[in-house]
Amino acid sequence: MLALHLKIAGLVQGVGFRYSMCRQARRLRLAGWVRNCSDGSVEAVAVGDHQALQQLVEWTQHGPAGARVDSVDVAPATAAQTSDADDPFSQRSSV
Repeated sequence: MLALHLKIAGLVQGVGFRYSMCRQARRLRLAGWVRNCSDGSVEAVAVGDHQALQQLVEWTQHGPAGARVDSVDVAPATAAQTSDADDPFSQRSSV
């Protein structure tokens, strides 16, 4: 199992990004979470197999209809970030 931390910037709040990402991640059978950040970005941690994670990263490049993704930063997730990963993938409160 691999774990990634994603930070998605652009017009990604108020367009159903978190809801759509949850649906996509669950379809891919990934664990983890997604939340809005106070800087207007969306942050997520996803845990699963390599192929499913790659498909999720590809999806985040465009997101749902109405979103405008300017950048996606992808890094390995830390142990602290993955220790409380939800299964199934879930939305979390904004920070």
